[in-house]
Amino acid sequence: MVLDNPYMSRMSEAEFFDFCQQHRKWRIERNAQREILLMAPTFTITGRRNASLIGQLYNWWSTNGEPGFVFDSNAGFTLPNGAVRAPDVSWVPAAQWQALSPEQREKFARLYPPFVVELRSKTDLLNVLLAKMEEYRANGAALGWLLFCDDETAYLFRAGQAGYETVPGFDRELSGEDVLAGFRLDLRKLR
Repeated sequence: MVLDNPYMSRMSEAEFFDFCQQHRKWRIERNAQREILLMAPTFTITGRRNASLIGQLYNWWSTNGEPGFVFDSNAGFTLPNGAVRAPDVSWVPAAQWQALSPEQREKFARLYPPFVVELRSKTDLLNVLLAKMEEYRANGAALGWLLFCDDETAYLFRAGQAGYETVPGFDRELSGEDVLAGFRLDLRKLR
């Protein structure tokens, strides 16, 4: 749902942050046009799948992963285009995170995660999520995955490539490629 209110589109970053703090139970994002986007809570099956996804990434990171940090869908990032987005799962290298001041870490950090994942639920429009994935890539994401578990399709977005690769079937693993060297996501665990 887009809140189309002239006041809301003129909110400063500080006012938007305060608005989000006053409505903590809502899932809120803001696009590059400064429209406020309200999202419904995910269905329980999506929550379970998201936990599996985060768990697999966290296990890789904690055992032999690149120095960096794993974030869940509650972490909002201010992208270079001004949008405030909260990917379902993301990873940020340690150097990028440590370059932020403690105050910047407490808000919607001005950085782009190099790795992002969005899980599509039945109520999500595919064209909206594909545009969101393209926005991540245009704002610095090196690798992005849009996963639709119901029809077992993965959409892979890579920096420097136009469009996306479609990978059918969840009887496989996805590679973190050179962005997350050694990370392999077992898609079977998302069924």
